[in-house]
Amino acid sequence: MNKTQINEKADYLIKKSKKAGAEDVDVVYVENTNIDVGCRLKKIEKLERSESNDLGLRFIKNKKQVIVSSNDLSNKSLEELVYKASNMVKAVPKDPYCSIAEKKDLIKKIPNLNILENKEPSINSLKNKVIEAEKAGLNVNGVTNSEGSEIGWNKSKIHLFNSNGLNVNYQSSNYSIYVVLIAGKGTSMEREYEFASSVSEKDLIKPSIVGKKAGEKAVKRLKPRKIKTSKIPVIFSPRVANSFLRYLSSSINGNSIARGTSFLKKKLNKKIFSENINIVDNPLKKGGLQSKPFDGEGLETKKTEIVKNGELKTWILDLSTAKQLKLKSTGHASRGISSPPSPNPTNLYFEPGNISKKNLIGNIKKGIYLTELMGSSVNLINGDYSRGGSGFWIDKGEITYPINEITIADNLNEMFKRIILADDLEFKQGLNSPTMLIENMTVAG
Repeated sequence: MNKTQINEKADYLIKKSKKAGAEDVDVVYVENTNIDVGCRLKKIEKLERSESNDLGLRFIKNKKQVIVSSNDLSNKSLEELVYKASNMVKAVPKDPYCSIAEKKDLIKKIPNLNILENKEPSINSLKNKVIEAEKAGLNVNGVTNSEGSEIGWNKSKIHLFNSNGLNVNYQSSNYSIYVVLIAGKGTSMEREYEFASSVSEKDLIKPSIVGKKAGEKAVKRLKPRKIKTSKIPVIFSPRVANSFLRYLSSSINGNSIARGTSFLKKKLNKKIFSENINIVDNPLKKGGLQSKPFDGEGLETKKTEIVKNGELKTWILDLSTAKQLKLKSTGHASRGISSPPSPNPTNLYFEPGNISKKNLIGNIKKGIYLTELMGSSVNLINGDYSRGGSGFWIDKGEITYPINEITIADNLNEMFKRIILADDLEFKQGLNSPTMLIENMTVAG
């Protein structure tokens, strides 16, 4: 649908909802185009293209809210949507904190974030890229099989409206490529992967490089050894180090703080990392994979210092959680078609440290370079941390042989304080970290 048609549908829904007794209304419209191409052993096994148009209605009355959605956008269907919402709202419990953004708080100007490449790629170009990626990996000496390679392209159009006059929209695009390869034979096989993602085709890492990296990583994992239980320094590669941003963002999420279920609930404006650690959430990053000009409630987004010089500076809030905590929204609402707004980070990252990855590893006599985490026994109520993993043994500052079947245990309160970061930050996804060192970790072999 074009912009005029979308505006007409939203206006129709809002007017019908108000007539049916709604005090506040918001409408979200999402239009997606997806292409996915997959191959295995150089043969195309997957070729899918899909388009979707979905609309979600939030109907608020007497401090009660319901969310209904539909992909049938005829006026008859929209009338039925309002009818369902007006009846459902009678049965749901009250939520004293539900509301929509007031007119004075709505975003006024939409910035250009360079997050859209409008041109749809050809199927042939995607086929060539996905085969190129896998072929490069299969050509690595020692790689014996493939679980496949996939490439995807997505374009999204998001429109947001509310009964206080909100009418905004933006579009974004995304490319992603993923390769999974196997090295070795019989009972001595190892699996590894590599991925890349970007907003535009020109910024996507060359597929052959992605495939080659996956193959080389798989071969390096062959013939892993066991290690003895000990307390040693652990270096987390960037792809596993970013998990600490996930734990942090979940623990400072307004819902967790309002419920009192976070180990950080009493840590606002207190030091939780060393003074060298800074963490930023930047929804306005040009070309960012999770960039967006406004949040799921129509509030302006902004670059936010989450942690500054080791000190926790803010929670991650939407309007509802902000009201519960008697604070202001931080512009972090995320809104789905069939779910109410909830707070979520965007482009969240550790600012890089001032030591190279090479020197970070070089300073370690004996330790672990961790490349994979598995299982999840992380208690965000008290911070207890225990995860399985695999990686490589570090001896006299050099990465040596592969290791597996290890378990790392500690507490996030203490781990956060001991984090040291390298200077190799790269933006590959929504949560990004440079290489990370945490000393004195309990590692069970």
